[in-house]
Amino acid sequence: MKSTSARLLQLLSLLQTRKDWPGADLADRLEVSPRTIRRDVDRLRDLGYPIQATMGTGGGYQLGAGAALPPLLLDDDEAVAVAVGLRTAAQGGVSGIEETSVRALAKLLQVLPSRLRRRVDALGTFTVPMPGEGPSVDSATLTLVASACRDSELLRFDYERHDGSTGRRIVEPHRLVSHGRRWYLVSWDTDRDDWRTFRLDRMRPLTPTGPRVPPRDPPERGVAAYLADRMNLHMWPIKARVRLGVSAETAMEGPAARHGVIEAVDEHSCVLLCAGEDLVGMACYLAMLDVDMEVEEPAELRAEMGRLGERLSRMGGSSRRTPGV
Repeated sequence: MKSTSARLLQLLSLLQTRKDWPGADLADRLEVSPRTIRRDVDRLRDLGYPIQATMGTGGGYQLGAGAALPPLLLDDDEAVAVAVGLRTAAQGGVSGIEETSVRALAKLLQVLPSRLRRRVDALGTFTVPMPGEGPSVDSATLTLVASACRDSELLRFDYERHDGSTGRRIVEPHRLVSHGRRWYLVSWDTDRDDWRTFRLDRMRPLTPTGPRVPPRDPPERGVAAYLADRMNLHMWPIKARVRLGVSAETAMEGPAARHGVIEAVDEHSCVLLCAGEDLVGMACYLAMLDVDMEVEEPAELRAEMGRLGERLSRMGGSSRRTPGV
């Protein structure tokens, strides 16, 4: 039998993972009686946690918002992780929370034990932040979309496309993904009846959200793999098909696999399906693959590769000097 304090912490952790919990489910998870769950809920309320109860067949418990922040219990690693996260947030990436992050970090450092403060101070003292380029996400948008994912609520928003035009979208939000300085929403698009990915810095959410919908199973290979495929091929306006003079197995072990999808042709060649935002950038990263290749399509990329080759040849020729002259 777990101690009361350990059981309370586990109960609190469960209440934080879902919007509502049937009492019977909580009792099964904690291996106690529904009566014990009711007593533990009362204990948490006495500690300041605003737990709401709904009676009846479909009733249960819900951790709500209170008038004040209740006490937080963090172990050593959690405290350091929060401090590191606040320091990172203060450096940008999500707009509107930089100053708030600094204030919260100062309060946390004030109460950290000396052994933990030294770890956090060392990270701050010997780390040089380098401002990154790229769009930042509004913190209100980030929290609203995250809440819609958590509660399985329909999300409506205006979305700016690559060409600058704007359209209204209605989706079932599934997961947020952070990649570099950008945030993406992986969701089920109700109009297109398929999974789609959206950049949060291009979204303008409309409130209120809702209604709630049953959660969908994630994309077949998982959210991260789905987003990687979208970023390699579907999210860019220029699509290309490039024949590589190596086997698919060799290509998969090299940098080519990071730029797109590899399709086997025979034991000596394969095809790279890739995409990009501009022809010059695509020509440059293809040239850096250092393998024999032929651009099958589009013709514009093939021409750009030829121009790049001519420029590099001129640059290489102008630097040659005859020994002794």
